[in-house]
Amino acid sequence: MRLFTRLMFVVVLVSLAVVSSASHVAAQGRVTTTITRLYTGADGQSHAEDTEVAWRPAKLRPELTESESVKVTAAQFLRWPRGFVWEGHPASKRQYVIIVSGRGEVDVVGGKKVQLAPGRVLLAEDVTGKGHTTRVGASEDLVMLLVPLAQ
Repeated sequence: MRLFTRLMFVVVLVSLAVVSSASHVAAQGRVTTTITRLYTGADGQSHAEDTEVAWRPAKLRPELTESESVKVTAAQFLRWPRGFVWEGHPASKRQYVIIVSGRGEVDVVGGKKVQLAPGRVLLAEDVTGKGHTTRVGASEDLVMLLVPLAQ
């Protein structure tokens, strides 16, 4: 029962993060939910690509839509101090990274910058190679919710 309660807590937190990012357009028809995937390319460098969540009719009610389920192992909050920079690090494991508060950016190969803001969802899969650089904004700490994926 304790594990079920924790899992439901994670589901609620992830849902709130995704919903909060789209709340300003909720009155419009369908809202696109984007996840930015960080991955290691054949060149050993970290790359970023945006993908959309695939929606299907929900089993709960016909008015709702849902995504595929993903097996996860845990949930953990991580706070990065304002102004912090971590150069050239790969992801520690395959995981969803959901920005709860604060701002920053992730730099990948080719000078591409992925902006981090509340509600942003990343799928960190660049667990090998040279990694990416994470920069935290100067005005506030960056708080993330880390949700590792099951093997």
